[in-house]
Amino acid sequence: MMTYAELFLILSCSVLLFCRAGNSGSSLLKKSLPFAVCILAACLPASASLGADRVQTPPESAVLNPTMKNGEKEMKKAPIDTVFAQGEPNPYGQFFTGQTYLTRLSANDDVWHSSLANVTFEPGARTNWHKHSGGQILLVLDGEGRYRERGGEMRILHKGDVVRIAPDVEHWHGAAPDAWMAHISVETNLPDNQTTWLEPVADEEYE
Repeated sequence: MMTYAELFLILSCSVLLFCRAGNSGSSLLKKSLPFAVCILAACLPASASLGADRVQTPPESAVLNPTMKNGEKEMKKAPIDTVFAQGEPNPYGQFFTGQTYLTRLSANDDVWHSSLANVTFEPGARTNWHKHSGGQILLVLDGEGRYRERGGEMRILHKGDVVRIAPDVEHWHGAAPDAWMAHISVETNLPDNQTTWLEPVADEEYE
């Protein structure tokens, strides 16, 4: 397709050739210029239309997975069934390694004295070591996870598993290195249940 500059160059050269071919070049030039301008004016809209076809549309992947700025982490859609909404990036992310998402399902109140949240872990993501003064219950919804108590053996978690964590037991939980995991976290014995966050889980402890 031709650009504006290419069209103008072709028309200008045509006028000059016509002028040289005739005996009265100056007169022919004067007569040819209006004709050339009309042709150029007619061609410009067509050229603009052709140029519009050259506008590049960003690939679909760029729309579905935009690059996050200002230190924000990119959100990914979990390939597993989280049952409840996956939620936004976890506001308690400073106490986790890797990317996690949280949806608050039921906040604590004076009737139930409990709090429920759906937590989704990307592969390799896990909590820091921590403990709850009132205990905790985990209900695994899907994926594959890991759970470990201080000084204990690693427990592999799968869909349907229930983890009952006694008060003040230091532990951590998260996804497998190569798999997502979603679970419901049940905070029991509120409002007297306080969470104490400890050090991150080292790679050798996780693997």
